Amino acid sequence: MIFVTVGTHEQPFDRLVQKVDELKQYGFIQEEVFSQTGFSTYEPGYCKWSKWISYQQMVKNVKEARIVISHGGPASFLMPLQIGKTPIVVPRQKKFHEHVNDHQVEFVCNVAERMGTIIPVEDLDKLGEIIANYDQIVAGMKHGMNSNNGKFNEELERLVEGLY
Repeated sequence: MIFVTVGTHEQPFDRLVQKVDELKQYGFIQEEVFSQTGFSTYEPGYCKWSKWISYQQMVKNVKEARIVISHGGPASFLMPLQIGKTPIVVPRQKKFHEHVNDHQVEFVCNVAERMGTIIPVEDLDKLGEIIANYDQIVAGMKHGMNSNNGKFNEELERLVEGLY
């Protein structure tokens, strides 16, 4: 299963929800997809979805998913990391009216560059290819996540504090 979450930010993230639905529609994604769509106005026709889910359901979905795709909010992509998953992270962008500024773009790029624990995707035209090659991408990452969780969390906390 692929689990998509756009979090609880009040601006829609239709661009991500629709792209995943199209990838499913046209057969680029063969497995089941569940999307938490939040305030998005696009309603998927090819993926299972719900605007909101409980925290317990979120944890269950992340644990069961082969791939987690998240927006760039730290709470949404930290939990998969804590569970041992390498999330694909798509930051919301101001130019698409998905957020008030581009702090998610900057934050996601910094985490990817400094920590190497997430797969950032700014260009949604590349999402299908990244999903298709997900296992190889993760296998090639040298982040040492399982053996270095404490150090990762401390470094990420410093990074977050530095951005605010």
